[in-house]
Amino acid sequence: MHRSHFLAIAVTAACATFAHAEPASMLPASNPFAKPSTLPFQYPAFDKIKNEDFAPAFAEGMRQHALEIDAIADNKAAPTFENTIVAMERAGQLLNRVSTVFSSLVGANTNDTLNALDKDLAPKLAAHNDRIRLNETLYKRVQALYDKRDKLRLDAESKYLLERYHTDFVRAGARLSSADKEKLKAYNTKIAALQTQFSQNVLKEANASALVVDTRAELAGMSDKAIDVAAAEAKKRGLDGKFVIPVVNTTQQAPLSVLTNRATREKLLATSLARGSHGGAYDNRNVVLDLARARAERAALLGYPSHAAYMLEDQTAKTTGAVNSLLAEFARPAVNNAKKEAAEIQKAIDADGNASGKFQAAAWDWNYYSDKVRQARYAFDQNQLRPYFEFNRVLVDGVFFAATKEYGITFKERKDLPVYDPDVRVFDVFDVDGKQLAIFLHDPYARANKRGGAWMNAYVGQNALLGTHPVIANHLNIPKPAAGEPTLLTYDEVRTMFHEFGHALHGMFSNVKYPRFSGTRVPRDYVEFPSQVNEMWMAWPEVLSNYARHYQTGAPMPKELLDKVQASSKFNEGYRTTEYLAASILDQSWHQLGATAIPSDVLAFEADALHKAGVDFPLVPPRYRTTYFSHVFSGGYSAGYYGYLWAEKLDADTVEWFKENGGLSRKNGDRFRQLLLSRGGTMDAMEMYRNFRGRDAKIEPLLERRGLTGE
Repeated sequence: MHRSHFLAIAVTAACATFAHAEPASMLPASNPFAKPSTLPFQYPAFDKIKNEDFAPAFAEGMRQHALEIDAIADNKAAPTFENTIVAMERAGQLLNRVSTVFSSLVGANTNDTLNALDKDLAPKLAAHNDRIRLNETLYKRVQALYDKRDKLRLDAESKYLLERYHTDFVRAGARLSSADKEKLKAYNTKIAALQTQFSQNVLKEANASALVVDTRAELAGMSDKAIDVAAAEAKKRGLDGKFVIPVVNTTQQAPLSVLTNRATREKLLATSLARGSHGGAYDNRNVVLDLARARAERAALLGYPSHAAYMLEDQTAKTTGAVNSLLAEFARPAVNNAKKEAAEIQKAIDADGNASGKFQAAAWDWNYYSDKVRQARYAFDQNQLRPYFEFNRVLVDGVFFAATKEYGITFKERKDLPVYDPDVRVFDVFDVDGKQLAIFLHDPYARANKRGGAWMNAYVGQNALLGTHPVIANHLNIPKPAAGEPTLLTYDEVRTMFHEFGHALHGMFSNVKYPRFSGTRVPRDYVEFPSQVNEMWMAWPEVLSNYARHYQTGAPMPKELLDKVQASSKFNEGYRTTEYLAASILDQSWHQLGATAIPSDVLAFEADALHKAGVDFPLVPPRYRTTYFSHVFSGGYSAGYYGYLWAEKLDADTVEWFKENGGLSRKNGDRFRQLLLSRGGTMDAMEMYRNFRGRDAKIEPLLERRGLTGE
C-alpha cells in the first residue's frame, strides 16, 4: 500500500521540501519546522520534533502559503507559465515540511496529542485547500494559460503540468457559482472531519478489541512463546492471569491458522468481524452513512452521478462501467474456485481424528484446515518456511540484493540520523555511479500507536525544480518477538516487504522536474503496479537462494521445500481473490450510490451488495468489512480499492515481459527504471505503460496467475 495517497494535506501541488525564499516567518526559530532540516537530504530532525511544535507550524504554514497564493493570483503582470504554474509549484514550503512529518507520525507513531490535533486540523486543511482551488482570480490565470497551451512552446512535462493544474482546479469546483462554492466548502470540511473520525475509531477499536481467554489450553496450537506474549499483553491491560490476542486490521487473523480450539477460533473471528459495528464509542456505522451521503452529495454538486464516477474519471479506469466489468469478470470463477477449495477443507475436517465431533466448515475454520490441505497435497505447511525467513536476511540478502542485481544500486546502514522509534533503521542508497541517490527508512514492527497494514511514504520527494532528493520510508506491521528472539516471517510478510520496497523504488528512482509529478504521484489505480512487479523477485531462484537460509544453521532452504512452495503458488487463490473482490465490491457499492440512495442500515446494505454481486460466500468474508475499511473511508482509496486488481493486470503482463527477456538483469531493470519508475506522473499512465510494453496489457497472464483459466 502506498501511503501518500492517504495524505489529505492542503499543499496538493507541493510534494517536496522546498528551497526558495519564504515569506517573513512568525514562527520562532527554535521550532524545528521553521527552516528546512540541515540533515542530509533534508532528513527530518526527529530528535528535535515535539508534539507542541506541530500546531504553530501548521498555523504559520497555512498563513504563509495563503500569502504566496494571493500574490500569484493578484499579480498585475499577465499570466505566464513561470509566474503562475511554476510559482504554485514553489509555494507552501513550511506547510509541506510540517505536513509530511505529521502525516507519517500520525500513522506510524501517534499519541493522544497528535490524534487530537489531527482531528482539529482536518477541517482547517480542507478549508485551506478550498481557499486555493476555489480562488476565482487564480483559476482565471490557469484557464488563460490552458487556452493557449499549444502556443506556449512548453516541453512535454511542462505542458502536462499545465493540463494537470487545469484539471485539478476544475475537479475541485473552480467553475461553480459562488453559492455552490460555499456548499462545496462545507462538504469538504465535513468529509475531512468524518474521515479523521473513522480512522481514529478504527485505531482505538483495534487497541480495545481483542480476544481475551482464561486459560493456556484455549490457545493450544500457538507456540509457548506466543502464548507468553499473550499473557504479557493481558498483564499490560490489567488482566493478570488471562491471555489477550489483539486483532490486526484485516478480517482474518494470523492465529486462526494454528489455533486447535475451534471455539477460540470462532471467538477470534467474531471479534474481528464485529469491529466498528457493535455499539459503543468506536462504532463507525453512523460515520459511514454520513460520509457516504456527504461524498455523494458533493459529487452531485460537482455534476457527477456518484462519488465513484467523480473519482474514477481521473484514474486510468475512467468509468464505473469499466471497474464493474473487471470485478464481474473475476467474481464467478473466483467464487467457484473458493467453493472447490471449501470442499477440500470439508474433507480435511471429516478426516481430522483430533477434531471434537464432525462439523460443517465455517469461516473461522478456513485458515486452520487450509494449511492441513496444503500439507496433505504438497507435504508442507507455512510454518515450515518461517525458519528460513529471518527478517534481516530477507531485507538485506533478499530485498536489497534483488535491487542491486536489477538496478545496480547499493545500500549502507547508518546509525547517526535520529529516528522516532528505536526499531526504525536508516540506509543510504547509492546509485550505479556511486553518488547517493536517496535515504531509506525501514519501520518493521507493529505497535499499539501505529495503524495497521503496510505502506510507503516520502518525507522528501525528488524534483529538479527545487533540487531535492528522496527520503523514503517503508512501514510494516510484523509482530515483534520477545527480547532476544529472532524475527521469523511468514511467506505473506516476505511478499509484503518486496511489495512495499517496490513503492520505495518508485519514489527513489523519480527523475522529474516538478514536485507535482514526483515519485508515486500517479493515478491511484496505477500506483500499485510497480510495487506488485517487485514481488516477483521474492521467489526468483537467484534471489530466494540468497536469503532463504535457516536462521540457526545458515543452511539454504531445501530444494524439495522450495519446489513445494512453487507448486502450491496457486493454492487458496479462490479464497484470496474472493475476499479481495468482496471488499472491492463493497467499496464500489457504497460509492456508486446517488445522493438520495444512501441506506439506513450499514450491515444490511453490505449483505445485500455482496449477494447481488454473487460473492456472498459465508466461508469467505470480505478482506475488510465496511466499518473497518480504512482504505476507503479514511484513506485515499475511496472508490479505488479495485486498483490492486487493475494494477495486477499490468503487473502480470510485465512479469511475462521480464521472463521473455531473461528475467533479473541490469538491462531489464534499466529499461523498467527509465521508462516507468523514473517518470513519476509526467505523462498519461497508460501511455507510459505502452511505451514500456509496446502494447496494452493482456488479461491472460493474470487469469493464469490466479488459477482462473479453467473457468
